[in-house]
Amino acid sequence: MESARLVALLFAAVMLWFATCSEAWLFHVGGKDGWVQNPSEGYNHWAERNRFQVNDTLFFKYEKGNDSVLLVTKDAYNSCDTSNPLVSLTDGGSRFRFDRSGPFFFISGIADRCNAGQRLIVVVLAVRDKTHSGAPTPSPVPPVARPPASPTPRSDAPAGTPPHPAGAGPSDAEAPVPAPSHSSASKVGLPWAGGVGLMIALGVSLLIGS
Repeated sequence: MESARLVALLFAAVMLWFATCSEAWLFHVGGKDGWVQNPSEGYNHWAERNRFQVNDTLFFKYEKGNDSVLLVTKDAYNSCDTSNPLVSLTDGGSRFRFDRSGPFFFISGIADRCNAGQRLIVVVLAVRDKTHSGAPTPSPVPPVARPPASPTPRSDAPAGTPPHPAGAGPSDAEAPVPAPSHSSASKVGLPWAGGVGLMIALGVSLLIGS
């Protein structure tokens, strides 16, 4: 009897942890401006105001055929090298989901625009907390581009990065401030979150029944 009670309690705790981890956020890069050459707010300053964690998604809005988004290495970011991207997004409404923590480097697919400041560094935190609150109703996350298997070293950039002049690196980054605004981020749920809730209820019923 006591053993069954302990198993049910552990089961419920594990399912609750999974439910907590299912929360994710969708960030609209650049807010209302989208992914453009001359945004009203620099992209790294925008990133500095937000907190990014694993399973969060970036949404890049731009004119299809006239621009693109490239995920690149730190060196390619610093030199605006568009020749060998890790990931290339070209559909005009691109989504990129973070599946690991650490720094991510994005540039425009047009080198001149990158040199003019159309580039972005995002540092993804390792542990999700509950700082995001009061957000809109969650909705399922659609398929998104995934980064390559080999991770970018975490030491490349600290959390959050201010704007850099052309050719500048991210070494002088500052830590991000908490909580994104509703204008640039919205909550989304992972597809299996509902099933996790059902499993939690099952675990609790087992605990009560024992």
